Amino acid sequence: MPGQVVSVTTLRPGSIIKDDAIPSLLCQVAYPTFVTINVTDFWRKVEPNSGYCIVAIALPKERIREIPELLHRLFHHPELRTKATRMGKVILVAMGRIEYYESDRQIKLMI
Repeated sequence: MPGQVVSVTTLRPGSIIKDDAIPSLLCQVAYPTFVTINVTDFWRKVEPNSGYCIVAIALPKERIREIPELLHRLFHHPELRTKATRMGKVILVAMGRIEYYESDRQIKLMI
């Protein structure tokens, strides 16, 4: 069953949410996957946490309509098929490759 899509602004209504506040907000929700095209501020900058997953997709704003299909393919990958296998990962989706790191901060390439 697909998960519910919720804007991060619903976690702290009426306030401006800066990028560095996202991880602590994610910890308030049960096993969320946060998706962003802001690769610069999230990839290799965010500390992984077993309570959430962050997916940074390297796409310009003009191509955001491609995100649902990319996520569909990503979440059908054997290593990411379930919430349990996604939690604790920060994932980069970019130009034909998928990389991720976990608490050891070692970059792993998915095939």
